[in-house]
This record gives sequence, structure tokens and C-alpha cells, in this order.
Amino acid sequence: MSPEKAQQRIEELSAELRQHNYNYYVLAMPTIADIDFDHKLAELAGLEQQFPEYLSPDSPTQKVGGEVTKEFQNVRHRWPMLSLGNTYSPQELVEFDQRVRKSIGDNFEYVVELKFDGLSMSLTYKTGQLLRAVTRGDGVQGDDVTSNIRTIHNVPKKLKHAGYPDEFEIRGEVFMHRKAFERLNNERIENGEVPYANPRNFASGTVKLQDSTEVAKRPLDCFLYGLYTEKQLFKTHWESLQAVKSWGFHINDDSKLCKTIDEVLEFINHWDTERYNLSYDIDGIVIKVNSYAQQQELGFTAKSPRWAISYKYKAERVETELLEVTYQVGRTGAVTPVANLKPVLLAGTTVKRATLHNADEITERLKLHEHDTVYVEKGGEIIPKIISVNLDKRKPDAKAIKYLTHCPVCDTLLERKEGEAAWYCPNDEGCAPQITGKMQHFIGRKAMDIDGLGDETINTLYNRKFIRHISDIYDLHTHIADLKQMDRFGEQSINNMLDGIEKSKQMPFERVLFGLGIRYVGATVAKKLAMHFKNIDALMAASLEELTATDEIGERIAQSLTEYFSDTQHREQIEKLRAAGLQLVAEEKTIELASDKLSGKTFIISGTFEMSRDELKDIIEANGGKILSSISAKLNYLVAGDNMGPAKLEKANKLNIPIISDAELMAMIK
Repeated sequence: MSPEKAQQRIEELSAELRQHNYNYYVLAMPTIADIDFDHKLAELAGLEQQFPEYLSPDSPTQKVGGEVTKEFQNVRHRWPMLSLGNTYSPQELVEFDQRVRKSIGDNFEYVVELKFDGLSMSLTYKTGQLLRAVTRGDGVQGDDVTSNIRTIHNVPKKLKHAGYPDEFEIRGEVFMHRKAFERLNNERIENGEVPYANPRNFASGTVKLQDSTEVAKRPLDCFLYGLYTEKQLFKTHWESLQAVKSWGFHINDDSKLCKTIDEVLEFINHWDTERYNLSYDIDGIVIKVNSYAQQQELGFTAKSPRWAISYKYKAERVETELLEVTYQVGRTGAVTPVANLKPVLLAGTTVKRATLHNADEITERLKLHEHDTVYVEKGGEIIPKIISVNLDKRKPDAKAIKYLTHCPVCDTLLERKEGEAAWYCPNDEGCAPQITGKMQHFIGRKAMDIDGLGDETINTLYNRKFIRHISDIYDLHTHIADLKQMDRFGEQSINNMLDGIEKSKQMPFERVLFGLGIRYVGATVAKKLAMHFKNIDALMAASLEELTATDEIGERIAQSLTEYFSDTQHREQIEKLRAAGLQLVAEEKTIELASDKLSGKTFIISGTFEMSRDELKDIIEANGGKILSSISAKLNYLVAGDNMGPAKLEKANKLNIPIISDAELMAMIK
């Protein structure tokens, strides 16, 4: 590989891995499997070793994790929270053992521990009382989440036993048991909220809630496994584990002391199958040299200790028969294929269905045939996926599965827009799941927030033909006598529902616009449109050119809007909503400007500052400036703070956009 190509690949991998780190550590929403991340990281490390002139101190190979959010106070770690090197290969563990022996000889032991799939946490105790709880963050500093961690039953708030030092730090993993995860996730689904993919994400999302009373409602647990003190109290890691257990800390009892690498491998093999009998998720095993003196002798790399490594289990894969492919229609009309499988045990649960995503997955990547034998994998997600087909078991007369051409519900011919993977049913006013889905979206918390009217009630009212469109919700008061004849529709619940419907009429125009469920028009876009066009009539009359001229409205959104408003049925619905008394005119807000010194200038704020980003935003707008949400050629200034996202910085540099500090911003308006 030429130096030029190597530099380009290093930059691409670095940007991609930084984004994945951000998704995992900050947003708690990973978008890549661990093994794929590790492969990319290994590729980057190899290139940097081959071309050291392109190694940056900011490289993902030199940094531990994600960035620090601004929601909590930032705290610098007294001892950096390093991550461990990892492997999926028993042979690489043997090589790790050989390196250790070469450095310190043969007289040593390993401590092997379960690798919990949760959120790393550092707890500081002073005079036996919990002083502070801090997340890993970027390894150097993290978020102070003490009030949330105090809600965890297994985290001692005050130590009852003696023997501990006056001040010390203990580290561990916050996690959620599977049963609690399933119960809470089902509640989210019932409430119309997006479910979490796995217990690890739910635990991480819970720890970062700002309301500790909400955290207390979600049962979290915590295992502790690492003691840090100014003065060394014990000679080995194993001794420290027994000591902190005697102090009252929740220590996992499945750790083991091993004399040889063969004993380590036996432990790993045992838990490869036994892990599914645990009440919580583990994704591997951690191996540590036991003696602290030998740990110091082995030392550290920039990112991880040389005396420890983690072995990560590969996602379990099983073989089963594809029974049939069925299809689900969402509220936007998107048709999603689902593989129905012969039930098979996978990762401790019986799997009957797997996601297929879109038509290309069936016809291009997998090239599925009827009753194929397929390999199914469940890599920490709720819904398993088909990885590949066992072609050796394909029946000679098996027919290729063709993606359906018509809607499975209303039989309308499906459409596929250029550049999109999904097929859509265009019959949004006559296709049952689209109609009920739109109404469920309309009554949701971020839209009209109608109390007393939930998803199941919408389905019931639709099936009983009381409602056929969004506007029919506002005619339900004319059906009180009929509603009283139905099961679970008592007088009190009917009154609550009607009160909620009446109150929703006061929701501002932007919430109504979002509630209409126009494709690509999310809550933020709806607010921009409401502020720009002021009322529904001006918006409906806007041309494609006028829409795209609106701040941050691209061609795709504009096209979707013109298509939606060109439909006479949609316009009829809007008129009925107008007649019902909904707010279709934006509330005029008078903004008193402190000055016009930033008039005509646009800004994006990124990173963390001494003041909040909302305060900075208010200052910019009060002096005539505008806030954008994405970097483009329209941007005048990027206001950069600490821990700014690398992707934004890179894009701003490419477009030659001036990058200023908050102090420079304040100087502009003084």
C-alpha cells in the first residue's frame, strides 16, 4: 500500500471508529458488533505500525472510549480508567501467556473473572461513605452520576465493616438482569417508546437519566472488581477481592484463581455454555496476573495494561429451517420482511423469528430459497438475524423467494423510491396498519400527548369502526352511548379520554404538524417549518423551491411535503382538524434582541463549556444570530468547546469554516 493510500485509510478508519465509540459510550446505542469494531481497530493499529508518521495522539488506538456528555458534572479520574486488550482466539491467549512468562518467568498465577456486559463505574469512598460515582467517559474524565448510583441496592452507601482505608476507589460494572430488562422494555413498547436493543444499553441509558427518581424505578445491579488506593494494602488482586467482599461490596463469586493457561482455557470453555444460565449477560472472560508486583513489572501500553487481557465470546450461531417469509407494514407504509423459523434454542432463548430488513437482503445478499437451512446469530440484540444459508442442504427443487409486489394487507402495488432500500405501500389512507399507526403516532407523547388514549384503545376503536382517520378522534364525544356498551370502557375512562382529547386542541402548531406523520418530518423539522411558514396554509401552498430555501430543509423532505399536501384526502383531514379547533397557526413569539451584532450569521455549538450550550444558544439568538443543526456551506462559525466530536471538526476544516471558542464568540458581541 502506498503512503498516500495508507494515510487515507487511516483517516477513514479513525473517523469511523470515533463515531462508533461515541455511539457506544455516549449515546449507549452501538451500531456495530464488537467483533467488527475490533477488526477495524486491529486494521488501524497495523497500518499505524507500518506507517508511524501517520499515527496521531488522538487515534482511537491511543484512546479508551467515548466522549463526556454535558448532562452531568465532569470529574477527572484519579487513576485513568484504561480498557483491556481483547481477543477471540485461544491461540492468542497462549501467545499472551508466553509474553508474560518471557517477562516475569513461570512463577505466577492468573485471576479469571466473568466479563460483565454493562457500564464501567468508578466509586470513591471516604471514611466509609460513598462520596462519588463516575462513569468511564473518555478514560481520563467521566460523568458524575452519584445520585443515580445511590439508587442501586447492591452499592453500599455506608460501609458497616472495618478494615478499609480512609479513602479509596473501587471499580466495577453496572448492569441490568435479563428479566428486569424484558419487563421494562415491554413497558416501553406499550407506551410507544423505542425499545432498547439489549440490557447493556438499557443500563447505560438509565445511569444517564437526569432524574434519579426515574432511575430508582429501574432495577440496576453492580458487581465490583478493582480496588485502587494510594498505599498498596495487599500483595495480590485475589487478596483484594476477598477483602472488599468482607467490607460489604457485591463481588461476583464465579471468579477463580488459575495456575496455568490450560486452567484459564478450561474456565473459558465452561462459561461459553454456562453463561446462558446466568440471570445477566456476559460477553467474555477477563484474565489478570494476580501479583501486584508482577503487574507493575509488566507495565502498560498507552491504552491498556500488559498484565491483563479479555477473551470475548463470539456471538452464538445455530442452524435451523426457514419456514416462510411474512411481511409487516409500518405507519409510514414501509414493508418489512420477517423470517419465520423452525424454533431453535439460541443464546438461552427459543428463537422463532429473525429480521430480514429489506428486499435486497432476501434476493441479493442471502438469495433465500423456500425452506432453506439458515445460520442464525444473536449478537446481544433482541431480534436475531440470518447470517447466511447452508447451500449444502438446499433442496434441488427449491424455488427462490421473491419479494412481494403488492401490500400484504390492502393489495396495493408497492413503490420503491430511487436510492431507498425499503418498499412502501402508497395507500396510506386505506391501509389498516398505516391508519392505526398514524393515529398511534398522532396521540403520542411528542405529538398531541393525549392522556387516556393508548395504542390498544386506538386498535379497538378502529376495529369497531369508530375511527378511520386522525380527525375522527375529535368526533368520539358523539359516540359516548356506544362506547359505554364496550368492554373496558367505563364512564371514568371515557371521561379521561375525552378530557385528554379536548386538552390536545391547545397543542402548538409544530406538534400538530409532527403528529400528521409526514415522512421525514420529525419533531425538529416540524418546528423549523412552523417557525418559517407560520401557518398550515402557507406551508401547503409552498413550492418545492420555497421549501428547499427554508433553513435545513433538503430536497428529500421538501419532496415528501409536496407529495403529502397534493393528496386531496390529506387536505380534507387538515380541514377537519381545523374545524375541530386544533392549532394550525404558529404562536408569534416576540424576541427582544440585545443587539444585532450577529445578524445574518449562522452558528453551530459543539463540545462542552463552562456555561451550558443552551445559554450559549440563547446569547447567539439574542444578538441576532441563527443556530444550525448540521455543518454545511451555509455555516459561518463553529463554536468549539472541550471534547468536541471529531467528525464535526473534520467536516468544518474541509469546508474552511472558522472555528472559534466561546471567549471569541463573547468578544464578537461586546
